[in-house]
Amino acid sequence: MIREALACMVLGAAFASAPAAALDLPHENAVPGGVIVMRLDSADAAMPYVDSEGHRALVIQDGRNWVAVIGIPLSAAPGSRQVVVRDAAGRREIEYAVTDKHYVTQTLKVAPGQVNLSAADLARVNGEKVRIEHDLSRWTDPPPESLRLPQPVPGPRSSSFGSRRVFNGESRNPHSGMDIAAPVGAPVRVPIAGTVIDTGEFFFNGNTVFVDHGRGLISMYCHLSAVDVQPGQRLSAGTRIGAVGMTGRATGPHLHWGLNLNRAWVDPELFLP
Repeated sequence: MIREALACMVLGAAFASAPAAALDLPHENAVPGGVIVMRLDSADAAMPYVDSEGHRALVIQDGRNWVAVIGIPLSAAPGSRQVVVRDAAGRREIEYAVTDKHYVTQTLKVAPGQVNLSAADLARVNGEKVRIEHDLSRWTDPPPESLRLPQPVPGPRSSSFGSRRVFNGESRNPHSGMDIAAPVGAPVRVPIAGTVIDTGEFFFNGNTVFVDHGRGLISMYCHLSAVDVQPGQRLSAGTRIGAVGMTGRATGPHLHWGLNLNRAWVDPELFLP
């Protein structure tokens, strides 16, 4: 009995002294399109509410403490920014600094007909913007099962996130995702569990799937040749959601993979294992 008691004491001590498992957090990079990982001075049992630019930020628990993972908009100017934290202790503001990053800009001169949309196409694109904004506004409480996401499809990755094209002196929106080159028909798999928010065929993005992973983390998969899921469907990690294609405005077969965090497009490379 004494030996058993001593063994239990030693085993208990070993568990007590073992470090807690590290959270699967993204790589931090405080630049436009990057991510801030902010440890909150709050040990409340209830999850704090963190507001970033008027949008609720992702907060996850680390032991007895809380961590906010905040997406920085691509449009953010360098300098000081802040989030608002509300918990049992009240309201407080936390500042953080955003540093500059120079993304690639490509200036092109082309025939106006190649870049100017017809009235019908412009009306369609504007309607799709409203639909996409609605998809990205979704918030569900369960946290993502991980914040390290493997590539949805094998293949060479471009470094085009944040790049901008200027056509005939008119600047276009920056590229908001990662392009992965892969053959037409290659299966695209959801990196972590989630729920399908929306699917559809869009003017620029082609066949597209939006997946909600929880607490404001939403992924987007574009230019698909096939869509194998439907809105409301619950997905486990690794589930096939479609196949690589070149639908919409695409010059070759590839997957455009976008990650949206608290309504900001962030660099998917920061979330790779």
